[in-house]
Amino acid sequence: MTDKPVLWTSADAEAATKGKATSAFEATGVSIDTRTLKKGELFLALKGDALDGHNYVEAAFRAGACAAVVEESFQPKDASWPLLRVADTTKALENLGIAARARSKAVIVGVTGSAGKTGTKEILYVLFSALGETHASKKSFNNHWGVPLSLANLPLTAQYAVFEMGMNHAGEMTILSSWVKPQFTLITTIEPAHIEHFKTVEAIADAKAEIFTGMTDDGVAVLPADNAHFKRLKTAAEKQGLRKIYGFGEEDEDAQTRLVDCALHADSSRVTADILGERVTYKLGIPGKHIVMNSLGAMTIIKAAGGNLQKAAEALKNAEATEGRGNRISLNIAEGQPPLTIIDESYNANPASMAAAFRVFEMASPAEGGRRIAVLGDMLELGKDGPRLHADLANPLLRAKVDLLYCCGPQMDALYQALPEPWRGGHANDSRALAALVVAAVKPGDVLLVKGSAGSKMGYIVHELQVARDKTKEQRNAV
Repeated sequence: MTDKPVLWTSADAEAATKGKATSAFEATGVSIDTRTLKKGELFLALKGDALDGHNYVEAAFRAGACAAVVEESFQPKDASWPLLRVADTTKALENLGIAARARSKAVIVGVTGSAGKTGTKEILYVLFSALGETHASKKSFNNHWGVPLSLANLPLTAQYAVFEMGMNHAGEMTILSSWVKPQFTLITTIEPAHIEHFKTVEAIADAKAEIFTGMTDDGVAVLPADNAHFKRLKTAAEKQGLRKIYGFGEEDEDAQTRLVDCALHADSSRVTADILGERVTYKLGIPGKHIVMNSLGAMTIIKAAGGNLQKAAEALKNAEATEGRGNRISLNIAEGQPPLTIIDESYNANPASMAAAFRVFEMASPAEGGRRIAVLGDMLELGKDGPRLHADLANPLLRAKVDLLYCCGPQMDALYQALPEPWRGGHANDSRALAALVVAAVKPGDVLLVKGSAGSKMGYIVHELQVARDKTKEQRNAV
């Protein structure tokens, strides 16, 4: 048996989903993936475009599921399996999330933006965790299934909850906001991400501003004052009836939270800021000016929510970048030699996040004899301007003192051709082909930045570098 508290009884789940349980059960959580399902959790068999969760019900029970949510037509291999039969499993997940939100007494925060959502959500998790029990979206669970899944796993005892909310089409955020009903919202920035699905960046701002639609007029909106679309966001919040709207930034006069001083280091930052009238100094354990600015927005949420700002800020020294979003990996690839350092930004990319990553990359010093090597994949969903936006990365990349560029994908070829010949390490059509070139090229002391949109599969290159390290170890041990 698990020590985790019961999150859903069969009666509660029946009431939320309007389903019918074949037998009583008590679930400690909700899962849609048998690979990560933990003993005692409720497995929900979602139907996707490529996979049908009903084909994995047996695997879910082998993994320790207490019951499975299935559609009414499902025929189990074992009649003894405890099932919750519903008309539609996708709708059941949404309804579980809605019911969890309705019964929660937690302070609820929604985070969105064109870049920095996941990192800022993690910063808020660190801050709130210093003040009380906190729940947050896992990884980047920010879409039409990730948000209700995160809600469905909201503990009854949580005092604070932070939900990442994303979109790539107009109207999507309105639905997510109606589920989350955030009391506090934070928008990190507005940039031309997913521009393929929008006519203008202003349209992106409007779509992000849909996060306000699920809020009541006593809610709080925290917005990027230095962003060109701040006033557009503020107007949208005001139209929703919000009266507490705070800007955070460095330069704009609309910033009620303001950066006072900042010392940037290769592995951290030292920050002094005025947070809604309270001066605070803190160490941030994740490097980058963009991280500093997002931390100001997060700290504004804490202050506006009535939290102890000084106590929360103290926890930021232990903040760490998450996998694929700036975490650093040190690989010993040759005995007695300096390690190879990987800055893993493989999860996502757009022009703004690329520029921010380059600035962090510049501060990372290779060991003696080492090089700065950029390994970049296509930035996706940029529409007709994609090639130009890729080529425009050339100057920022050179300013970051890069020594070599390896890149993959048809759009990254525009950047590859924009760089002078001495900086071109190699280009391939996909990350699998590029991985072999990169593994062969790296040497001890190098610093690699690996970045691209998730669809570019740049994480494969990080994986292959680790595999190559392990093979080298095995060969040494065999001698």
